[in-house]
Amino acid sequence: MSSDRPLIVQSDRTALLEIDHPRADACRGRLARFAELEKSPEHVHTYRITPLSLWNARAAGMTAAEMKQTLVDFSRFPVAQGLLVEIEDQVARFGRLRLIRSESGLRLVTDEPAILAEASRSRNVAPLLGRRIASDAVEIEPGQRGRLKQALTKIGWPVEDLAGYREGAALELGLKDATVAGEPFSLRTFQRQAIDGFWAGGGPEGGSGVVVLPCGAGKTVVGMGVMERVRSHTLILVTSIVAARQWRRELLDKTSLSAEEIGEYSGENKEIKPVTIATYQVMTRRRKGHFPHLSLFSEFDWGLVIYDEVHLLPAPVFRMTVEIQSTRRLGLTATLVREDKKEEDVFSLIGPKRYDAPWRDLEAQGWIAPATCTEVRVALPEDERLSYAAAEPRERYRVAATNSAKFRVLEALAARHRNDRVLIIGQYIAQLEDVAGRLGAPLIIGDTPNKERERLYAGFREGSVPLLVVSKVANFSIDLPEANVAIQISGTFGSRQEEAQRLGRILRPKSDGGSASFYAVVTRETQDQEFALRRQLFLAEQGYRYDIVDADEICGATL
Repeated sequence: MSSDRPLIVQSDRTALLEIDHPRADACRGRLARFAELEKSPEHVHTYRITPLSLWNARAAGMTAAEMKQTLVDFSRFPVAQGLLVEIEDQVARFGRLRLIRSESGLRLVTDEPAILAEASRSRNVAPLLGRRIASDAVEIEPGQRGRLKQALTKIGWPVEDLAGYREGAALELGLKDATVAGEPFSLRTFQRQAIDGFWAGGGPEGGSGVVVLPCGAGKTVVGMGVMERVRSHTLILVTSIVAARQWRRELLDKTSLSAEEIGEYSGENKEIKPVTIATYQVMTRRRKGHFPHLSLFSEFDWGLVIYDEVHLLPAPVFRMTVEIQSTRRLGLTATLVREDKKEEDVFSLIGPKRYDAPWRDLEAQGWIAPATCTEVRVALPEDERLSYAAAEPRERYRVAATNSAKFRVLEALAARHRNDRVLIIGQYIAQLEDVAGRLGAPLIIGDTPNKERERLYAGFREGSVPLLVVSKVANFSIDLPEANVAIQISGTFGSRQEEAQRLGRILRPKSDGGSASFYAVVTRETQDQEFALRRQLFLAEQGYRYDIVDADEICGATL
């Protein structure tokens, strides 16, 4: 075979992509739709084809033929026939069991009775099945709808849920042609495609699932577009009070909803309105072993539930979602990666992936800012290296991540970007307090009151606060379009979704058309460096490459 192809496809379902190859980007754009990136060293990235990655790709509209053709088109050597057959078989599993609604209630049906017989023998599936109507149909109790989908997915028979949805209490709303400030507003082409992919003409084939878009591409706008289609009372779940108030501002700015129709359900307010925006924190607040606020899901006539940052969905909310499968559900996220490995539960309970836009494609179209990523490697001082060597494994990472030598790099980068809007982001509060004090910059952490956070975010947007030091509270759902530089000094071990979210803070298009710069300051030859490689996996899948430089190159260039 010709070496003008960048991919080596192996029979163990892995694919090795030579990233320096001229056709690597074209290959990655197609391969990433149905394969998961596992490793991303300098020259060859390893992708794995899994049943879940195939089912999600199929649900998003990709056919088995397209997946197989991708491998054949880009593989340097002949693709094993067994793997091509396996792709065909796994993709064909999606939807061969179907949930439908009949006059007598819910039924699990199939055109192949042997499949239903096989599934019925599973000890996790059998208790969820009702009366056998025929060899190809079984009655299902409505309350078992979500649990059954979970159980069948786990044994390799993902169900196509065609049982439909209740409409919920009606709510008239539309999207405006202009914002409150008088600026023209309309949906972008890819946003319309995402809404159409979710809605599926209003039929039972759609109405539940996940839209994956990069930060800054307007996931909130997609949510509003879906609300316009559904036109019913809506519950929106978000990561924080700040995020809740951003949603409220966006709804008032771009839809016909009035302030009286939008409620906030949080630690500070308990308003229930036709559109209610609730925080995950209040929903998962436990009292005497119970979660009293989860009743918000079931006691009101919602026609739509929106899960913002669905990859962060807490376990109690998953459990409640099991009970509301007759309500339309939209998940919004920049990445389906979950560090707790519960991607299957998102697939079963929220729904499959309905739309996924590659980050680099949107960058090329000008919808998100182009970004350069740089990993700055810093040596560990001798005394701290001794502490690192003697520390327990978990403490060892903290020693490396809070390396005091990183501060010299921060000073140099702050000086280099003195005319930019800079976010310094980290994991450890003591480290952030030290950085904020030494740079004379304001600090936002979990204990910062919401009014103070909003004041500082407003100052950052206006330019009076050009440099902010923030903890992980700024990872999600924070609208800072003016930010064009992010400097990460420590992170949550090897969290891929956190890295994606932090880069996402600076990807909103800039008014001057400028680019963004993302720096990860990493202690060399330590766990900090190892975890950095893992954190970069998702961004590597999206086509971002990290230039690796020594701290002296940064500091010397600034002097």
